[in-house]
Amino acid sequence: MNKTPSLRLTTAALLACLLPAACSTTANRSVSKEAAMIEPQRETAHRGSDDLLTAGLGLDGLRVMTPPAFADVANPTAEELRRRAFWNNWRGIADLSLTGGYGQAYGSVANVPGREFTAFATVDGAKQPHRVLVQVPDNFDQEKRCVVVTASSGSRGIYGAIAVAGAWGLPKGCAVAYTDKGAGTDYYDIDTHTGVRLDGTRGALGETLAFVPEVPVGMSGVAFKHAHSGDNPEADWGKHVRQAAEFALSALNRAYPEAKSFTFDNTRVIAVGISNGGGAVLRAAELEGEWLDAVVAGEPNVYMQGPGSRTLYDVTTEAALLMPCALLHLPADSLPQPPLRAQVEPLWAGRCATLKSANLVTGEDTKAQAKSAYDQLRANGWTDEALTAGALSVGFDLWRAVAVTYASAYARAPLGVHPCGYSFAAQNPDFSAREATAAERATWFSDGSGIPPGAGVGIVDALLAPPDYTLPGLQCLRNLLTQRGDSDFRQGLANTEASLPRKGLPVVVIHGLDDGLVPATFTSAPYVAAAQAAGRDVSYWQVKHAQHFDGFLALPAYGARYVPMLPYVYAALDQVSAKLDGKGKLPGDAVIKPVLRGAGAVELKQLAIPASR
Repeated sequence: MNKTPSLRLTTAALLACLLPAACSTTANRSVSKEAAMIEPQRETAHRGSDDLLTAGLGLDGLRVMTPPAFADVANPTAEELRRRAFWNNWRGIADLSLTGGYGQAYGSVANVPGREFTAFATVDGAKQPHRVLVQVPDNFDQEKRCVVVTASSGSRGIYGAIAVAGAWGLPKGCAVAYTDKGAGTDYYDIDTHTGVRLDGTRGALGETLAFVPEVPVGMSGVAFKHAHSGDNPEADWGKHVRQAAEFALSALNRAYPEAKSFTFDNTRVIAVGISNGGGAVLRAAELEGEWLDAVVAGEPNVYMQGPGSRTLYDVTTEAALLMPCALLHLPADSLPQPPLRAQVEPLWAGRCATLKSANLVTGEDTKAQAKSAYDQLRANGWTDEALTAGALSVGFDLWRAVAVTYASAYARAPLGVHPCGYSFAAQNPDFSAREATAAERATWFSDGSGIPPGAGVGIVDALLAPPDYTLPGLQCLRNLLTQRGDSDFRQGLANTEASLPRKGLPVVVIHGLDDGLVPATFTSAPYVAAAQAAGRDVSYWQVKHAQHFDGFLALPAYGARYVPMLPYVYAALDQVSAKLDGKGKLPGDAVIKPVLRGAGAVELKQLAIPASR
């Protein structure tokens, strides 16, 4: 039965009754309020064959090609869901291949025993909570109190940054605090009115769930927080990070009740993230108060008005339309595989033809049309390196997935009112919507990316039409930006603009110069230029031969031509930590020129990591 608003017991309403609003920290570090949370929070122990860093899988277990199985496929336990989420998130972020160098040349998969503390937190004015989680290793050093705070990349769930922050912080005895920054994998099934409990298992309406949307009568399908929370979470990314840090203090006080109270005055806090997580920690860097000691941002999705700066939505919708055609202008042997050129070329040529019919490119044949699309992208700031790496996002339909979700988020669109008519559901082979199975629903928390398609949930496009079926929807998405229209969308997008980091805060920004998803020329470069011009303590590492996705370097064609980004993030954290210890200076600007591994294995010396100063 479909619920009505009058019958709905929402998580947001529960939070409004039970939780205080998150506070702003002041210039006095010792004056800080713990994160707002639902009590009791969940505390679990992870030792022996179930640790904090790999859930007991170790490097060998993470490398296995099939995910850890559920004993009951429709009713996995919280422990099974956690282990499988680790497997998915490690493999989605790091290159764990035998030649990738992880665990040998760089990085750690050490067995780290300890405890986890989990809760829901809410930022002031939000309708829905975000997840916060703190890992406290048994080797936590109470004398040198250290918290690494992070946010998931992309729209990933709460363990989305385990390979970024956990891999560096936990073996060093730091507590690690995570947030899903108002996105994540707490999918709500409209047909059964079930969502996700705090422990990751499925629960029914009326229980305390991570996400409960307003559902119109008669609607079917799937809702997820990034698109359907009504909160435009990206506007609050920095606040999400700060609340995770505040929750870390709460968790540490609970973990060590006999110790001197943990405050921002006596606990070092370093923020780190990549991609959207990198953008989130830069947004945290701009918040008032001396609660944060340093920031490392890898390949950040960050927008700050200035020369060359463009929003991810602008870049994404442009690429979704033009890039399939433009890539035909590049030599066939210049693109890594996949996508397989022979398979996609007819589709790309078809896009060229429909772009011509829509007056979006010029030329009388495919060759001329491809050059027209290519010339437009180059004129708008795209490099050949970014276009080459962007072929991956074309092949996996990632541009459309991002644009569809973000359009809904920016517009704060209610469920069923997407500005371009999109929705989400399990799908039949012909892409028609159907009800999800119990086994599919069970995997969403552990297997989902926080943004469909994936984990059995697809995009339902109401504008599908031949000959280029997705083009009408893509044009609608682009028009939200380029034509005067949805004021809610435009305001939501404007609310994501970043500001300068706090004066005196050490910040290191790292970006691959071949990044084809979040090109540095539109994001990091303008941000760093503005920050340095304003006298902020920001350093910039530009890495040649590095693109956005370490996880794809396991594919031979990608591993041969690109280097991983994670080693540079870890190295920057090492150097920033040394600086805070008084043993070095903030890393200087650098254009890094690594040596490619080719068909061999990654070696640390190949990466040309800048030496500490």
